[in-house]
Amino acid sequence: MRSTMSSWKTYTGGAVAIAALLTSAACSPDGKNSGAGAAASTSATASASSSVEPVTATSKPSPTAIAACSTADLAFSATSEDDKGQPVRHILLTATNTGRTTCNVYRYPYVKLGSDAQGLVPVIKDSSDPMALSTLAPGQSTYAALLATGGQMDEYDAHTLTVAVQSDKLGSHASKPVDVALPGVDSLAADDGQRVTYWMTAQGLALRFIMSR
Repeated sequence: MRSTMSSWKTYTGGAVAIAALLTSAACSPDGKNSGAGAAASTSATASASSSVEPVTATSKPSPTAIAACSTADLAFSATSEDDKGQPVRHILLTATNTGRTTCNVYRYPYVKLGSDAQGLVPVIKDSSDPMALSTLAPGQSTYAALLATGGQMDEYDAHTLTVAVQSDKLGSHASKPVDVALPGVDSLAADDGQRVTYWMTAQGLALRFIMSR
């Protein structure tokens, strides 16, 4: 019996010594984890850091970062594209940025020919993309072609021409309409066939949609 108890004490003491040795190997003298534990912690931190994507900056502003032009930013003019002595039917509208900052002119102008007009001049839908816009730096211009008569019914005399521009939201106004001088005449004939194009950066391209009408 005494021999058995002695053997058990020897076994227990050895197990305690081995456990103490393992605990000492897993910890550094200052009490912090070391060895495999520290390596695993370092690896996890590095993995987390590498998973964060770097933030990149761009210097080119998107169209939405540029404000819509208002009529206060623009100077408008209307010129006849018809031969001298002929009735004024084909008109080129020009909008020039007279402000100090770049702005966007969206889609097509809101045009009203005369106080007797039943509504705004309809747009020629195939003249451009519905979301088309012209970005104008100070001094730059954009163009829209206006057809006053298209051989339709309900002809009337128009003594005035008003123009308004749209904002970035379809169907909205960027500002109130302004009066634009008629192209060298006191009045012109208008009818139900009147049409206008989208704003375009090339005047020849805009006129192409009305000159054959």
